[in-house]
This record gives sequence, structure tokens and C-alpha cells, in this order.
Amino acid sequence: MSAIRLATRHWDHVMPIATKEVPGFESFDLETRAITPDVWTERDLDGGETSFSRYVRARATGDDSVTALPVFIMRGFRHRCIITAKNSPLETAADLRGKRIGLTGWADSGNTWTRAILRQAGVGIIDAEWRVGGLTKDHPIMDRIGPIEVPANIAPTENDEPMVDMLERGALDAVMTPFMPAGFYEADAPFRTLYRDPQQAEADYYATTGFIPGIHVLAVQTSLLAKAPERAAQLMELFESAKDISSARRGKLLDITPWQNEAMAEATRVFGSDWMPYGLESNRTMIAAFQAELIAQGLMDEDVDVDRLFPQFDTAPSAIGVSA
Repeated sequence: MSAIRLATRHWDHVMPIATKEVPGFESFDLETRAITPDVWTERDLDGGETSFSRYVRARATGDDSVTALPVFIMRGFRHRCIITAKNSPLETAADLRGKRIGLTGWADSGNTWTRAILRQAGVGIIDAEWRVGGLTKDHPIMDRIGPIEVPANIAPTENDEPMVDMLERGALDAVMTPFMPAGFYEADAPFRTLYRDPQQAEADYYATTGFIPGIHVLAVQTSLLAKAPERAAQLMELFESAKDISSARRGKLLDITPWQNEAMAEATRVFGSDWMPYGLESNRTMIAAFQAELIAQGLMDEDVDVDRLFPQFDTAPSAIGVSA
């Protein structure tokens, strides 16, 4: 059988696959990209990274053409993903009631999790004015709402104006973004995070929920698994092995900040040695919470049984079960 062709973003924990560092898995080719691939339309791909929101909503409509594995390639807290003007009086999600909020995509997984923070603070969809668009002038002009019926208080940005420009001139009060604009961490940057201490807010969130939100998931063509069901377990093992290699070298080869070791020690103290666990059992609570938000936010009508979302798996990677 020819090599399985996959595509993901440039995550450090998948690079051992791209560089063929995982022993015994030469039959898998991984292409790393600057943007998320489209496993539905890129028919030359056997699988890759995809939006968890898109996948769940596809399954809810009966689209089983791709099958996800419980490998959450992208995870992240979202309190830090709400930014505002540096001189803004706003400091918490509750302060956004009645405000003008920009975001980079309405149905995106990350923004669904971020709106969940607002909902939990008493700010529902109807309690703000929402504008959907590109973060900066370098981001592509595209339909960021999609074929979803939304209330009148949700609309695209006018004339495709970048949301950082709108935020800086006061046309928006806050913006939700997964990645910060250039220069955000400089002392003279015009923006800041909404929460003055997002790390503490996120630690509190984790203490309450027990999970870090899953945003992107690994998915493969269902036709591939129909022909070779053993590939599912092999892929799980492949990505778990890659994550282990990445973790093992993290204390030696990364120099993201001069305080890298201290950051790793603190994260391990709070989350344990694996803050992004793969496997179904360790993610059931998170999956249920996400589906509840999709329903509450009007993105789908009812949840999908978790065993239909992940039909190939029943436990963690160390005890993978491939269904008949």
C-alpha cells in the first residue's frame, strides 16, 4: 500500500512525523502548512488537521465522508484570545455585555469556546453586536460566517476593514483572535488582553472544567478506513509517538523564551506531564461541553453520540481498540 498522505499546521508535536523521526512509520507522509488543510475538498489528501466544529456539524448532518480520530492537534485556552484597546476600561467577559465584538470566523471552534466564556459570564449571543472579518490587512478576504442563519446582530465587517483598525479607532470594543497581531507583545502596542491576568483566569477555568479546549482534530477519509481499518490505530500510535518525541526534546532544543524551563515546570505543576491527551476517554467531558456550546449558540440542533463522532476508538492510545 502506498504511503498515507496527511497535512497539518506546523505544530511542534507533529514535526517528528514530517521529518521521519518516528521509528517504524515510514508509510506516512506529513506535509506541514501555514493554514489548516481542507480534508473534505482536497481529495489528494488521505487526512489531516481539521476544525472540530466543522467535523461535529458535518456528522450532525449525516456527512460521514471523513472520520476523526481523538487526536486533538490544536488545543488552547481562550481567555487570552480576547483583546481590547490598551486604554479600555473593560477587564472581564461580563464587561462585554452590550459591546461591539469582532471575531475571525463565526462557526470556528476556537471562537465557539470563546463565546462560551462570555455565555458563562452572562453575555449571550443576543447581548452584543458582532462583526466577523479578517484580523489584519494581510488576512484573506473571505466569507467568515458561511451558510449559517444568524441573527441580525451578527454581520460581516464593512468594506472588509481589518478588525485591528476598527479596534484601534474605537469601532469595536474587543476582538476574539486565536493569534495575536504583529507587535502585540511590544511595550508600545495599542492593544492588550481583555483579562489583566488571563493565565489566572485560565487556571481557574481548568480547575473547574478539568480540560483545555480542543480546537482542531485529526481526520481521515472514511473510505481509507473502510479499506484498511488498522490504519486508525496506526495513526493514533504515530501521533502519540511524535508527541512523546517532541515532549522529550522540549527541555533541550527549544528556546522560545529564556524562561522556557520555568514555564514548563509551572505547566507541569498545573496540568501534569501531558496537557494535550489523546484518546477518547480522556476527552469525553471536553467533547460533551463543546457539543453543548454548539447547540446553545445555535450552530446545531442536537448533539451527536460520541461513539458516532469517533467510531474507531473506545479507550486511550495505550489501549487502542479498533472496531470491527
